[in-house]
Amino acid sequence: MNQLDITPKVEQLHDLLKLIERDYMPAVLANSLGAEDMVLTDLIARYYPAIAMFTLDTGRLPQETYDLMQTVRDRYGVDIHVYFPDAAAIEDYVAQNGPNGFYQSVELRKRCCFIRKVEPLRRALAGKRAWITGMRREQAVTRDSLTISSFDVENNLQKFNPLCEWSNAEVWAYLKQHDVPYNKLHDRFYPSIGCAPCTRAVTPGEDVRSGRWWWENPESKECGLHIGKVASIK
Repeated sequence: MNQLDITPKVEQLHDLLKLIERDYMPAVLANSLGAEDMVLTDLIARYYPAIAMFTLDTGRLPQETYDLMQTVRDRYGVDIHVYFPDAAAIEDYVAQNGPNGFYQSVELRKRCCFIRKVEPLRRALAGKRAWITGMRREQAVTRDSLTISSFDVENNLQKFNPLCEWSNAEVWAYLKQHDVPYNKLHDRFYPSIGCAPCTRAVTPGEDVRSGRWWWENPESKECGLHIGKVASIK
C-alpha cells in the first residue's frame, strides 16, 4: 500500500506555526491529547518550544489520558500546564444534581462542561495573544464552517485551527510516520475522547463524534469551549 503523502500539509503547518511564534506570542496549544492534538504536540515540542501547552483536567478523564499525559512529559521533556476546575463549584454541582446529573438534560450537561472546562479555559487563556486547537471540519456538523484563523471575541485573542482541513487519514498518517504516541483508547474505537462518563466507543461507519454525549442530538454536541463569537479570517 502506498504511503499517504502529507508533506505539503505538514509544510503548511510549519509555516503557520512559524507565523504564530513570530507574530502572536504568547501563544498556547489547548492540548486535549487527542490524535489531532498529538500531531501539534509533536511539531511544537520539537520545533516551536516557545509555544506553550496546557490541558484541562476535568477530574473525570479516562486513565488512558493520564497515561498519555505522562508519556508526553517523559518523551518530549515539555511541561503541559494542567488546569483544574474550581473545587467549590464542583461540590455545589454534585450536591444539587448528583455525580452524574449531566445525563438528565442538555442544560445540566452544559453546566457541568462549563464548570469543568470553560471556566478553567478562560484562566488558561488569560493574558495570551493566541490559542491553537486541533479541531477539524469533518469531525462534526458543529464544525463544518471552521476556518484556519479567526478572532475569538469572547476570549479576546486570535484562535488558530491548523488542522481544520486535514482528514482523519492524514492525521493518522502523521502519527504513524513520525512514531508519535497517542491515547490507547483510539485502538479500542474511541475516535474522540473526552470525560470518561461522556465518551464511548463507536461502531464502523458511525460519525467520529458520535461517541461523545451519545444521548444528545448532534447539533448540541459541543462543551462550550469552541462556540464563542468569532470574526473569521481565512
